[in-house]
Amino acid sequence: MARRRVAKKREVLPDPLFGEVVVTKFINSLMYDGEKSVAEGIFYKSMELIKAKTGEEGIEVFKKAMDNIKPLLEVKSRRVGGATYQVPVEVRADRKQALAIRWLIAASRNRKEKGMVERLTAEILDAYANKGTAIKKREDTHKMAEANKAFAHFRW
Repeated sequence: MARRRVAKKREVLPDPLFGEVVVTKFINSLMYDGEKSVAEGIFYKSMELIKAKTGEEGIEVFKKAMDNIKPLLEVKSRRVGGATYQVPVEVRADRKQALAIRWLIAASRNRKEKGMVERLTAEILDAYANKGTAIKKREDTHKMAEANKAFAHFRW
């Protein structure tokens, strides 16, 4: 961590198609080796596929899926005396979004479908229906926080 001053948050511009900052952050996280146009293509094709499959707007399905993935609680390690405790803490709004994006992309990359567009589409639709790997990750995080509720008094 920086000792002198707090790092400034960079301003992220909304994406050109939907005008959403979340979409830009998602595309930036999806991107490999600075290939932003490839990442944009994957995301926008996925939105078209979702619209074709569900009949609803792809961006609305994406937003609902992101809300379903966002965790409420997580555990942080806290050293007290000689022991390390997993202390449950509430997740800040910006971290909720970052975790949801990270989990959704990781779950998509680990799927077996052919091509990233199909993988991302399937994972977004699973998250929209409250199932899938990204949702399981959120549930595991909540379970861990619930199991360590006894150490909540070590919160700082």
